[in-house]
Amino acid sequence: MVFMGDHEAPAESVAASWEDPALAGGILCIDLAALVANWRDIARANTGAETAAVVKADAYGLGMEPVAKALVKAGCRTFFVALPQEGAALKRALPSARVFVLSGLPRGEAGFFQRHQILPVLNSIAEVEEWAAFCREREVRLPAALHVDTGMNRLGLAPDEARRLAERGELLRRFRPELIMSHLACADEPGHEMNARQKALFDEIRALFPQMPASLANSAASLVWPEWEYDILRPGIALYGGNPFSGRPNPMRTVATLYGTVLQVREVRRGETVGYGAAWRAARDSRIAVLGLGYADGLFRCLSDTAGGPAHVFIAGQFAPYAGRISMDLAAVDVSHIPPEDLERGMRAEVMGPHVSVDELARWAGTIPYEILTSLGSRFTRLYTPTGE
Repeated sequence: MVFMGDHEAPAESVAASWEDPALAGGILCIDLAALVANWRDIARANTGAETAAVVKADAYGLGMEPVAKALVKAGCRTFFVALPQEGAALKRALPSARVFVLSGLPRGEAGFFQRHQILPVLNSIAEVEEWAAFCREREVRLPAALHVDTGMNRLGLAPDEARRLAERGELLRRFRPELIMSHLACADEPGHEMNARQKALFDEIRALFPQMPASLANSAASLVWPEWEYDILRPGIALYGGNPFSGRPNPMRTVATLYGTVLQVREVRRGETVGYGAAWRAARDSRIAVLGLGYADGLFRCLSDTAGGPAHVFIAGQFAPYAGRISMDLAAVDVSHIPPEDLERGMRAEVMGPHVSVDELARWAGTIPYEILTSLGSRFTRLYTPTGE
């Protein structure tokens, strides 16, 4: 067994990075059973629609292939990624999966999508025309999705473009449109007036394509508005344990737990400083635990405690604040209040997990849980606990 602070992970769950977890400065445990349970909670709340999964950015930093395989085992059949390369990699791992690529059709690359059997989410008239022309030249009707912008002003067909496209039936008949979709800007704030405005516009555009399945709901919308489920749900952050809402309790299970290895416990006398810039000064004789991870691993430097800030870890059953600036490979925490006999070289401190949530970590860093998860570094040993199925 591999000791993980207050938890144990089976040694057979080691899945990546290093042969021996002791060789890594940090250990990232991914609870696939919790991930699957989060997906099933969303699916149960929306029985009239297919529940897909967004696995872009390496499944939000947790590993696209093991995450997607666990979800397929649970019944997920449709996935959304950001880039064509992600789609091709996922299709190689799961040939039977349906994979949509959100960034659309890069110019001149329709053949890549055909070879890898992945579906572009067409974001402009130019992309629709190119995909249709490719299908006509190859004498095939390949599948694709249409993305309509209803207020985000990022990718997607403008509403007027969608209306004109609906009149060009011959263009749409050249390929196989399998989905019309849009994306909510403020679903994490259920009371925001933009949600209703976007839905009303989406319903108007969707009516122009009556035979096409539709998708609007992301994580938050999937949990708040079952009547918005349409045909396909697209949960992302909720699957990975992040809070899909602003200012509400997190209803999701913890999926990712990050531990830092204690490399050394050292005595620091009153008045001495810790770390770069001498920014932290001991107000008393202190003990400092030095952990083997830093900003190169995604532990943001702005979490550094230089003036009594709130950021902390969970170690030996207690919370301990950061002491001094987080550096590239190391972070120090003040463990003066923890009995010396409870601390030893090689033990683990929970940097993120059930006691220090990804949402707390994001709040301390002035960011969002998406950025915390997708910034997790490649140097961690990654341990995947099985789904139990």
